[in-house]
Amino acid sequence: VQLQASGGGLVQAGGSLRLSCAASGSIFSTNVMGWYRQGTGKQRELVAVKTSDYTTNYADSVKGRFTISRDYAKNTAWLQMNSLKPEDTAIYYCNVKDNNGRYFRDYWGQGTQVTVSS
Repeated sequence: VQLQASGGGLVQAGGSLRLSCAASGSIFSTNVMGWYRQGTGKQRELVAVKTSDYTTNYADSVKGRFTISRDYAKNTAWLQMNSLKPEDTAIYYCNVKDNNGRYFRDYWGQGTQVTVSS
């Protein structure tokens, strides 16, 4: 499975960006797909994920501003980011975790830079 992410860029505070991630190849039906981010000098952290049973989980810092959506048939996810803040500046990584009850797999995309200027 390969993950192709796109949509990062430079935006002013208060602006919006939309990230997309497409997974090529087959993923198990039990899966979680979403986004993590890593700022300079910081640990990688969860931003938003959505499971195969439609459950979503957001970091407290992005609740109400970011929305994750998925097209399950196309193994694609989007992250709509509104009201961006300078502290949202980071490299954003797409991630898929899946399992079939026997094997657990964890895939990462190449990362896309999001920079929010004040």
